[in-house]
Amino acid sequence: MKLLVTGGAGFIGSAVIRHIITHTQDEVVNLDKLTYAGNLESLAEVSGNERYVFEQVDICNRAELDRVLAQHQPDAIMHLAAESHVDRSIDGPADFIETNIVGTYTLLEATRQYWQALDAEKKANFRFHHISTDEVYGDLPHPSETPNAEEHLFTEQTAYAPSSPYSASKASSDHLVRAWQRTYGLPVLVTNCSNNYGPYHFPEKLIPLMILNALEGKSLPVYGKGDQIRDWLFVEDHARALYKVVTEGKPGETYNIGGHNEKKNIEVVHTICDILQELRPQERSYRDLITNVKDRPGHDMRYAIDASKIQKELGWAPEETFETGIRKTVQWYLDNLDWCQRVQDGSYQRERLGVAS
Repeated sequence: MKLLVTGGAGFIGSAVIRHIITHTQDEVVNLDKLTYAGNLESLAEVSGNERYVFEQVDICNRAELDRVLAQHQPDAIMHLAAESHVDRSIDGPADFIETNIVGTYTLLEATRQYWQALDAEKKANFRFHHISTDEVYGDLPHPSETPNAEEHLFTEQTAYAPSSPYSASKASSDHLVRAWQRTYGLPVLVTNCSNNYGPYHFPEKLIPLMILNALEGKSLPVYGKGDQIRDWLFVEDHARALYKVVTEGKPGETYNIGGHNEKKNIEVVHTICDILQELRPQERSYRDLITNVKDRPGHDMRYAIDASKIQKELGWAPEETFETGIRKTVQWYLDNLDWCQRVQDGSYQRERLGVAS
């Protein structure tokens, strides 16, 4: 099987490619524009494999998409290419509209033309797997405000109610993908995941930002009271789930992927501080670096995924608890500080984003 992975140099995309090359015999074509958050160093361990090919292409470039599809003849597409940071979308929504909506449309049209020309057997077996986020659903009741809030979870039937430019752009792309199946018959799969964490995460996101700031003695900015709740999913568990969906999932279906690990942001930061204190002890507690800052506009208070469908139908469940996954993550950053320095090219120096004027 040959898989075309868009956004394969990004955080989740690179984990997917490492999983496929390491644990299967499939071939992978990595299509990535190499924006600030894409880094081929995340694929160093598989880049020399004969089953791996890289194409530096923007998904908004139709001519290049047509060339890649014609040249490589993939059996399935896993679409992960996206602008993904909520705070950046608040500061500058245009890139999110261009990549996540226009780019997805352009890829769908190139794929439709390619798919329609396939022979009957390849056409029947082809899959377009669109990877999305739980943020399209808006937010859930918070325990501080609603009794039995933990009983409320995102399911595949939850109505969309995106809050940020980022989540609105991803919701739009989800709707486009489903429309291309309904209108044109393109065999699509959609997955919506909870918050990912793990190795090779660009340091604008909460967990790597806290790790690196703490190691440098910088403040650890926590939005509001830090009581926002997220369901944390170890990226390698997510990669396994995505491969299961693209190879075993039923076309037309949506699968929610979660880690079963609801944590308040402040709990996550405390855990990171405590692990660092154990692994890199210092006289002053890392917790003393925590600083509460003004919350970002439109901040969702709680996300939590009901992942029972993918477990029941495809036999997937996360292997890592938050406790095991976060320890592996902190240790990885301690062991790879040189990678962290190299991925920061000067355009982002861990400053506050998403303040909105």
